[in-house]
Amino acid sequence: MTITEKILAAHAGKKQVEPGELINARVDLVLGNDITAPVAIREFEKIGVKDVFDRDRIALVPDHFTPNKDIKSAEQSKILRDFAKEHDLPHYYEVGRLGIEHCLLPEQGLVGPGDLVIGADSHTCTYGALGAFSTGVGSTDLAAAMALGETWLKVPESLKFEFEGELGPWVGGKDLILHTIGEIGVDGALYRAMEFTGSAIEGLSMDGRLSMCNMAIEAGGKSGIIAPDGITRGYVEGRCRRPYKFYASDAEAKYEKVYSYDVSRLEPQVAFPHLPENSRPLSGVGNVEIDQVVIGSCTNGRMEDLREAAKVLKGKKVHKNVRLIILPGTPEISLQAMQEGLFQIFVEAGGAVSTPTCGPCLGGHMGILAAGERCVATTNRNFVGRMGHPESEVYLSNPAVAAASAILGRIAGPGEVE
Repeated sequence: MTITEKILAAHAGKKQVEPGELINARVDLVLGNDITAPVAIREFEKIGVKDVFDRDRIALVPDHFTPNKDIKSAEQSKILRDFAKEHDLPHYYEVGRLGIEHCLLPEQGLVGPGDLVIGADSHTCTYGALGAFSTGVGSTDLAAAMALGETWLKVPESLKFEFEGELGPWVGGKDLILHTIGEIGVDGALYRAMEFTGSAIEGLSMDGRLSMCNMAIEAGGKSGIIAPDGITRGYVEGRCRRPYKFYASDAEAKYEKVYSYDVSRLEPQVAFPHLPENSRPLSGVGNVEIDQVVIGSCTNGRMEDLREAAKVLKGKKVHKNVRLIILPGTPEISLQAMQEGLFQIFVEAGGAVSTPTCGPCLGGHMGILAAGERCVATTNRNFVGRMGHPESEVYLSNPAVAAASAILGRIAGPGEVE
């Protein structure tokens, strides 16, 4: 079996599962946010059960419109707050302690290798970087899982992506996944488990792996996953709150398709509007003037991302026509960035540093685009109207390209500002 099939079989209480099979499986953690959890809570209350299946296995993270931008978002967050109080949920995260959910949960040790995690958020696939099966579900499925501690799903076919070669300067996980989506398209992995392997993955940091698995959904994937190894062990030891288990695919495991890439000459990638599949190498971008840069999100709001941006921005100034917004992923990341002097670099360059929040990524707040404006963002989606006005444009990149673009006022690479 593949690593995905092994994890699903274990959680379904079966010796073996096959692609296409419908299973009931126990869950290790269920996740909701301030957009999706209120719907789940209302459905949970309709079920008529008195309590959740396990209060230690539910996480509520109101990260999308917080700090609350208006009355509606405040009321959404209050639904989570009241539910967490009523059921005495320890993993409810209030403003000041909350981070962007997919940065926060791995950091807090709530997800680990071998887990089965579902969340009412499409980017729940992020945790595959730890060697877990994690996927997004609807709010009604979340309600059922909060009550029963299990979910049902179809075992996905697996696609294998082999990345061989040594990555060049300023090229990382974000570029690998943008290149992959550009190759196979936004529906190229529809309801498939995307398994990432090869020497380039083995050399990738945990932050880079999390960025990569985060965007499996942008290829239509049911999940993304990387087999745990020494880098994984170094991350989870002393951090994970529950026992974990390393799984790996068998040598004779069957894949629907295998893709192989030599990444030694891969350039930083930029995805043009209005789909993540519109990726092209930095050398093929041309002259694209911009109005805003956003560095952060559940894709690239981690320490490695902030360090990369600060390395490019140090001693430089943001272009007079550009707004630079920095969104650290969690309070812990913010504190570490402050201690390392990164905030000083950002502010002296002319950037604005925010409290952890999804903010502008989904057109929420703190960086909405007007008609005709262009933004380079380290986020994961650039659909029409994603960050504001339907006539605005979002270009996806890694943090180094975003930082260089903020300096030059056009999409640019870090080599142009060194």
